[in-house]
Amino acid sequence: MPLHIGIVGCSAEGAALCYRTICAEGAGLLGPHAHPEVSMHTPSLADYVSCLDRGDLEGVGALMLASARKLASAGADFLICPDNTIHQAFHHVESLSPLPWLHIAEEVALAASEHGYKRLGITGTRWLVDSEVYPDKLVAKGLQYLRPSARERDEMNRIIMDELVYGVTTPAAATYFQTVIQSFKTQQCDAVVLGCTEIPLIVSDANSPLPTLDSTRLLARAALRRAVGTCAG
Repeated sequence: MPLHIGIVGCSAEGAALCYRTICAEGAGLLGPHAHPEVSMHTPSLADYVSCLDRGDLEGVGALMLASARKLASAGADFLICPDNTIHQAFHHVESLSPLPWLHIAEEVALAASEHGYKRLGITGTRWLVDSEVYPDKLVAKGLQYLRPSARERDEMNRIIMDELVYGVTTPAAATYFQTVIQSFKTQQCDAVVLGCTEIPLIVSDANSPLPTLDSTRLLARAALRRAVGTCAG
């Protein structure tokens, strides 16, 4: 039997897209309508935002661990978190977790390396873009990176937190992200990290000036491979 995937949710739209991807693409590995068992726990997003606003990464980690313990009780075999921003607290979580995790930025860095990309632009919330979540994992793979300007970070953060996490998608938001990505292209980036799990709601390879690294779907697919690997053959 495939392993049971536990999803530590944070924002609803990103977690939902990750869940849907696991369920929809599971059939390609397991047969029609089949996918691994999946459980998800999501505390109030406001609890995470409160911790992030005051720089309380231990508090973020405590919320993640509370979800991890509930998912372990539900029978999950391993965990994923479809939220890039709260991976800042991963070092508070990993050693105390009752279950192993996949790390979203590691999966993106691996995909970038496999595609032969060399220099990546990073998009996401201001908390994420200001952090070392992606730089640490990209540099470990020998990859270069570029962060957006302070003004771009502010506007991306506004779009994500005021619109995308509520499922609000507008042409203006897509256009703004396209402009940021075009700037990365001008500065010799060869791909862009969609480093918020809601950004794929408005940006994809179909409308991006650069190839995209969709962190939401890359994590979901890595979870599928992990879940199915034990029963392959």
